[in-house]
Amino acid sequence: MASVSGPAQTASASAPPLQRGIVKMVLSGCAIIVRGQPRGGPPPERQINLSNIRAGALARRAAQGQPESKDTPDEPWAFQAREFLRKKLIGKEVCFTVEYKNMHREYGMVYLGKDTTGENIAESLVSEGLATVRREGFRGNNPEQARLCDLEDQSKASKKGLWSEGGGAQTIRNIKYTIENPRNFVDSLHQKPINAIIEHVRDGSVVRALLLPDYYLVTVMLSGIKCPTFKREADGTETPEPFAAEARFFTESRLLQRDVQIILESCPNQIILGTILHPNGNITELLLKEGFARCVDWSMAVYTQGAEKLRAAERSAKERKVRIWKDYVAPTANLDQKDRQFVAKVMQVVNADAMVVKLNSGEYKTIHLSSIRPPRNEGEEKNKDKDKRFRPLYDIPYMFEAREFLRKKLIGKKVNVTVDYIRAATGPGEGTPAFPERTCATVTIGGINIAEALVSKGLATVIRYRQDDDQRSSHYDELLAAEARAIKNGKGLHSKKEVPIHRVADISGETQKAKQFLPFLQRAGRSEAVVEYVFSGSRLKLYMPKETCLITFLLAGIECPRSSRNTPGGMQVAEPFSDEAMLFTKELVLQREVEVEVESMDKAGNFIGWLHIEGVNLSVALVENALSKVHFTAERSAYYKTLVAAEEGCRQRKEKIWANYEEKPVEEVVHLSEEKERVANYKPVYVTEITDTLHFYAQDVETGSQLESLMETMRAEIAAQPPVEGSYSPRRGDYCIAKFADGEWYRARVEKVESPAKVHVFYIDYGNREVVSSTRLAPIPPAFSTRTLPVQATEYTFAFIQVPQDEDARADVVDCVVRDIQNTQCLLNVEYSGATCPHVTIQFGDTKEDVGLGLVKEGLVMVDVRKEKHLQKMVTEYLNSQESAKSARLNIWRYGDFRADDADEFGYSR
Repeated sequence: MASVSGPAQTASASAPPLQRGIVKMVLSGCAIIVRGQPRGGPPPERQINLSNIRAGALARRAAQGQPESKDTPDEPWAFQAREFLRKKLIGKEVCFTVEYKNMHREYGMVYLGKDTTGENIAESLVSEGLATVRREGFRGNNPEQARLCDLEDQSKASKKGLWSEGGGAQTIRNIKYTIENPRNFVDSLHQKPINAIIEHVRDGSVVRALLLPDYYLVTVMLSGIKCPTFKREADGTETPEPFAAEARFFTESRLLQRDVQIILESCPNQIILGTILHPNGNITELLLKEGFARCVDWSMAVYTQGAEKLRAAERSAKERKVRIWKDYVAPTANLDQKDRQFVAKVMQVVNADAMVVKLNSGEYKTIHLSSIRPPRNEGEEKNKDKDKRFRPLYDIPYMFEAREFLRKKLIGKKVNVTVDYIRAATGPGEGTPAFPERTCATVTIGGINIAEALVSKGLATVIRYRQDDDQRSSHYDELLAAEARAIKNGKGLHSKKEVPIHRVADISGETQKAKQFLPFLQRAGRSEAVVEYVFSGSRLKLYMPKETCLITFLLAGIECPRSSRNTPGGMQVAEPFSDEAMLFTKELVLQREVEVEVESMDKAGNFIGWLHIEGVNLSVALVENALSKVHFTAERSAYYKTLVAAEEGCRQRKEKIWANYEEKPVEEVVHLSEEKERVANYKPVYVTEITDTLHFYAQDVETGSQLESLMETMRAEIAAQPPVEGSYSPRRGDYCIAKFADGEWYRARVEKVESPAKVHVFYIDYGNREVVSSTRLAPIPPAFSTRTLPVQATEYTFAFIQVPQDEDARADVVDCVVRDIQNTQCLLNVEYSGATCPHVTIQFGDTKEDVGLGLVKEGLVMVDVRKEKHLQKMVTEYLNSQESAKSARLNIWRYGDFRADDADEFGYSR
């Protein structure tokens, strides 16, 4: 904009008052806009034209809608004069005097700084040859005019600016007001920062910028945000939205006519999107942080400086309820922190966007993944076969793949849940079903956002929202980016290939089909399956992946409490503990991969057999937990003994279904039988540990190879997938794996937990004990549990021997036994049972000599006399050896037979 000073006037009798302000904008080499300080809103502003000088007029674009008008170019040195003032004044404090007014324009003197001692702007322009002095009406008694004339003469003599040779044609810009192909122009810059000057601020997020050095004048909309705007009414007036003026002032005061760098990021629909970088910060983030703007999804995707920063800035403004967010209420504002963020265990995947989780309190909760939509059948009604029941899991393309992805990733695992919003319940509408209230959340496991992973594989799509709809995922931008990747790579739903078809035969209740299928399953032995549904504790629906069919499966060998059900005679009441049994089965096997052994089928076409999960037989587990009884049909199975033993334990403890059990009295019958003979059935064992009480632990040599194989496989698996140190929380009675002093892992049982640094463990295959830190413990892999291979170290003690109570004497015995048999192979025979463990005789593996008898002969121990007749021969041999040691006064007998009078003194008792 060119500004011409009015005719010179003589100075008034009284000097005009000095006023101050901040330079908001330089209109030309001789006109500026000065503003005051903001107080509760944008400040007042006024245009000041410099007295007595004239600078060249800047270029002007032809008026829109007037074909006869033409673009007006810069006058020589006009842009340089504007730039001279812009760089000197923008954002600076100036003082000025208004000398006179003419045609609503104010003319005066402007000084840089707070008083007239500062730089006189008009004089600086003239001395640089960037403005001419208006000499009309010049009077010698005006010292300011005289000074300007002298400066002009000096600049002419120095040939500065306007007075230089050549006429200044090289100073005229070639401004480009339009770009023929904006998208190509933006793409050609490859998102590199380019220098620019902000020439106009339309609203807080839309500016007009002059791109340097080629002088493209472009309108740029800030990527990722939108500020309140000014709505143009029919009569041409503008009505500001709330905070529109404040947002514009915020941007103007920081960017208007500042040197900046702009990254042009995209050009959808001829709108250039970009990010403005200023040395003092990023205006996009600042506008959001101060509550002058909101994030917009459609342009957020092209923002190159990190969309998460914008969301964080907006979140900060929302939390502080500033400006446009003053009435904001967060979607989860009425939730406690514990309900907003928690850890839970995934129990069931409902479909591709929902799951049932178990909270630490034991409560079950359905969680929907925020902002995603599962696969759906676009032409569901057209594609549905009237004769065939529609099954969404198998009939909707990619629904099965999506469910399987979640099932394999999440079932039985602990996940982090962050609730994003609660979607209110909706009633049924025209063509739309009713939906209950939904808790929508972001679910992560191991730092992976499950919804994002699902979308990136093309197994779900992202929901689009209205701009003012705040009920969305807290990671919405990542979801949009993941969807863009999936579309680009043609993944899943976005693939142009044929959709996968799942032909799954449901033979539940189909007696004829089940009969044909039965021999195949019986011959297969153990077959893989996935538990799709749990009807009751012992009745399940299974998906057989190899056979691609669904079957109903009944657990063999047990009698489980029945749930309530409709019968022709009315509603049958549920038996006690039926719900507990169903819940137990659900928690253990629902949607897990299992193995089944099919034995037979019932008349309704349901298969009967055994179900195993990670080495656990579900029938046995239900009986062990007192939720089922053993059925007589189990007698012919290989699991009968285990089932009966488990049932007996529960029955004695009177747990759950056995709570009211009364044992029938058995008449005592005296059996007259001949006295049994002592049975000498020595078996080879390997002694691994001897305790201070002369008990010892031994492994059965026959199963030694199984232990070696198990340890080798287990250590290889641990080496391939090392446990996370410190992730295991030991509890008393838990089976686990422990790292021994040799650096190897062994199976162990937790006996006591003093603290995380002091955990008492018992090595179940070797019999030794140790106190270790919990960081040296980890969960035992299911494939190596005691169900796969029972505990290998069995506790025994010596038969016919009384251990000395005197500590020194007992230590001598233990040292002798350790030296003779620890870590050696011996022969062992159980002689009689004891309170804590079997009492045995043990022989050296090579000489077959009795180790206990040798201890008696050396006078290290006394004989424990047994009364059983069939043992008298052994007792006599031991007593004879004791008499020989006593006669020779060996070890404990060195002072004679001490037992009669002072047994207590010597630590012995008869």
